[in-house]
Amino acid sequence: MTPQRHQELVFLRRARDLMDRDYALPLDVVTMAQHAAMSPAHFSRRFKDAYGETPYGYLMTRRVERAMALLRAGASVTEACMTVGCTSLGSFSSRFSELVGETPSAYRARTHAAEEAMPACMVRVLTRPRREKASRIREAHGSAPS
Repeated sequence: MTPQRHQELVFLRRARDLMDRDYALPLDVVTMAQHAAMSPAHFSRRFKDAYGETPYGYLMTRRVERAMALLRAGASVTEACMTVGCTSLGSFSSRFSELVGETPSAYRARTHAAEEAMPACMVRVLTRPRREKASRIREAHGSAPS
């Protein structure tokens, strides 16, 4: 790895850390790019090359992940949506369903006994939203993708 590529990854990690830490704030690509010391377009391209998804996709995955924990704890869907920094309940529900494979209401309504018995670090790893995981859940429940 060249020193230039290493430095670029350090800057990209700063932006990713910002998203991990401040996911509930109104973050946009311009703000994230500033933390990576890059132009917004260059940042978006390089972030996707490094992490396999767009900055917005990564941020929304983190938000959905945090919302899943809130829903397991009994928060309402609206409360979880607003707490994680989403301003549109419809967009939040669509992204949640896309990543998790079920609606936020359905996720909240079902039991989560296995997750409650696990250490928090394992719950985060095993319940992390992933598109391919959502496809498997839809197939298991006989639902067609929307």
